[in-house]
Amino acid sequence: MNGVWLAVLLVGAVSVVMKAAGPVVLGGRELPPPLRRVVTLMAPTLLAALIATQMFGAHRAVVVDERAVGLAVGALGLWRRWPTLLVIALAAAATAVTRLVTAG
Repeated sequence: MNGVWLAVLLVGAVSVVMKAAGPVVLGGRELPPPLRRVVTLMAPTLLAALIATQMFGAHRAVVVDERAVGLAVGALGLWRRWPTLLVIALAAAATAVTRLVTAG
């Protein structure tokens, strides 16, 4: 077993232990309200950070390209509460059209 697989197994084991720690530590009790608010906001915040780094920081520098147009169209669609499938299709189409226009 090489070092990469050892690292994968170690990270997997640590992940399982961390996920199990919450129920074990709480023992069936509810989280306090301030902590519950923080936990509720963690997933959207992490998702936004992942999107931002993949969109604008993929090349070790801030890059604004055709993906930003797709992101803007998607954000507009979500803000206007359009159906999710329509938002995805419009964001993909906006990105494709922008690539087509800027490439030629």
